Amino acid sequence: MKVRTINTVILFAIISMICILVIQIMWIKNTQSIQGENIEIQQKQVELNKNYFKSQVISSLQNIRRIISKQTADSTDQYGAVQLLSDNYFLVEISDELQLFYLETILKREFYYNKINQDFQVGIYDCFVEKMIYSDLIQYKGQGSFQNAPKTVKIISPKLSKKLDGHYFTVYFPSTDFKKMNPLKTNFSPWIYVVLIAILILVFFVFTINVIVKQKKLSEIKNDFINNMTHELKTPISTIGLSAEMMMRPTNHSDTEKIQRYASIIFKENKRLESQVEKVLNFAKLDREEITMKNEKIDIHEILKDIKENYEFSQEIKGGQITLEAEAENHFIHADLVHITNLFFNLLDNATKYCEKEPMIIIHTSSNEKILKVAISDNGIGISKDNIELIFEKFYRVPNGNIHNVKGFGLGLNYVKTIIEAHKGKIYVSSIPNSGSTFTCCFPLLRG
Repeated sequence: MKVRTINTVILFAIISMICILVIQIMWIKNTQSIQGENIEIQQKQVELNKNYFKSQVISSLQNIRRIISKQTADSTDQYGAVQLLSDNYFLVEISDELQLFYLETILKREFYYNKINQDFQVGIYDCFVEKMIYSDLIQYKGQGSFQNAPKTVKIISPKLSKKLDGHYFTVYFPSTDFKKMNPLKTNFSPWIYVVLIAILILVFFVFTINVIVKQKKLSEIKNDFINNMTHELKTPISTIGLSAEMMMRPTNHSDTEKIQRYASIIFKENKRLESQVEKVLNFAKLDREEITMKNEKIDIHEILKDIKENYEFSQEIKGGQITLEAEAENHFIHADLVHITNLFFNLLDNATKYCEKEPMIIIHTSSNEKILKVAISDNGIGISKDNIELIFEKFYRVPNGNIHNVKGFGLGLNYVKTIIEAHKGKIYVSSIPNSGSTFTCCFPLLRG
């Protein structure tokens, strides 16, 4: 995928995310506006219902006060006899004693006429004992019917905040609730939904872009691998073909020395070609987890001595020096001989290839109670900090300096890390650009 395509995808994704958020915000604002209007209407309706209820109750109590006054020949002024203690609590002043049962009866009848369909409790003040006497809760049963609640239902009218001289009774409606609705006092703000949606979109957006970038990077790495592999295989094939052509020329049939030289070239290039194909096949097996480990007791010092000798033999013409500092007290591990040997050959091969001067390599071993460490240091071109974390990835090759001129598939270090981890070990790397690198391989020691 091209960079321009990725940028276009990112741009459209950002525009889509902004549009979604804008629509969500507009929808929530519109919903809040409608909800606010509805709540305001409800509040007004509640206020009207409350005022209507109070007016009906006061009117009923005034009628009851007039009925009581006629029976007791009370000629006192009716004004102010009915007092509103709260929205659902009323007090009525009277001039004489009153029986509770009689008061309940006329209250039920008057409330029925005025359609006051609410449960209520009556209290009469007895001035002789200076105590309020309360009735049972009187429940509305529908169709204008009132009935005393069972004794188990306990409703106590609120205490009066002031004391009055004389006689009076109170009426309390316990189940009447006129609390105003507040649109701002909600348990869960709708803006939280917007934040959650924004987070989900952002996470999905970042994840998608990350996948696209990784796929692009993987595509580039695989393309580089194919190009490198083509070059690596094409060179020995061309050399073999050219040498075979020279051998077939009639003028060279009698020259035994030339034929042997061309045959030697063909043999070496064939081995090189075989080695390259073997690397790819081995890596494919590792990737599919098809490779098997034949673990046995191995003396790392013996392996490193053999590797040192082979390296010195191969570097006689090119030059280079290798030093083995075998200081580990315990140097036996349980491992696969072939893979462990290939592992160190890969590290030495890299130390030689990525060096612009005569290679100077030091192999140092050390151990503690549990771990054997093998550190391979070189004087090569080094690795920058940005690339150290990537060098163990498949097909990755450091794109600095003369690295692109070095032959390889970018599989060596990935193979090294895979083999070490298969042996339950770890590998660490430290490097200074233009000064060299140190690869430290840690293996669990063989116990017993």
